[in-house]
Amino acid sequence: MLSNLVCVVDDDESVRESLRALLASAGYRVIAFSSPEACLESDARRGAGCLVADVRMPRMSGPDLYAEIVRRGEALPVVFITGQPTDEIRARVRDARAVALLVKPFDDEALLDAIEQALVPPS
Repeated sequence: MLSNLVCVVDDDESVRESLRALLASAGYRVIAFSSPEACLESDARRGAGCLVADVRMPRMSGPDLYAEIVRRGEALPVVFITGQPTDEIRARVRDARAVALLVKPFDDEALLDAIEQALVPPS
């Protein structure tokens, strides 16, 4: 199993805090950021085993954040979340080889299952 540190990036404080509480209650260590820029500026994300990122955020999207992390050589499994799934978003998520795209409001178990899948090392 990879690191049980999950990096959450969502500009909506209520979503971010509910994800933090859910993941912590499931035994994960969580670091949460209010923006992709804050995530990129922090060295704390480097120990993460998984990234959970909202797709639509001001200035930088979740897929753009993930592309920048990969460009920096810090690839890690990613789960995207969105309230507005479009064909374009589905294509970008597929291109990023995301573990999952979850549509808000999603079931807690769906997120926990996706994170568990993300943290299993590739065979």
